[in-house]
Amino acid sequence: MILFCETSALVKLYILEDSSREMQALADAATAIAVCRIAWAELMAALARRVREVPSDTEAIELVRQRLRTDWPRYAIVEVTQALVELAGEYADTFALRGFDSVQLAAARTLQDMAGEEVRFACFDTRLGNAARVLGMPGLA
Repeated sequence: MILFCETSALVKLYILEDSSREMQALADAATAIAVCRIAWAELMAALARRVREVPSDTEAIELVRQRLRTDWPRYAIVEVTQALVELAGEYADTFALRGFDSVQLAAARTLQDMAGEEVRFACFDTRLGNAARVLGMPGLA
């Protein structure tokens, strides 16, 4: 099973939050972890926000950034292409998704079409998770 991590799920592999243990168990069971290229920017933005809001976490967040830099080359990266963003535009309309959510879903669907094994879609947004299930990708929401 390939675990596709939307940013809300990916962050749980780096910062202890509700459902972090569940995400780690899924990651441990996966043959590969996949992400969309935009997850880097989304996760770095979330970490920067955390530092702004909780300055005492600065040191811990820097360790998380270092871990992400180390882990990133191990992830299967789905690139953002014109075809992918066109599919994302369709998903934004069909499933009433926000822009980057539709890009994440299109990335996972593109991976699903290319993969020779099950793709599980990990996210913590109900609408996005429901859309993934409609497209045949079980996961979290």
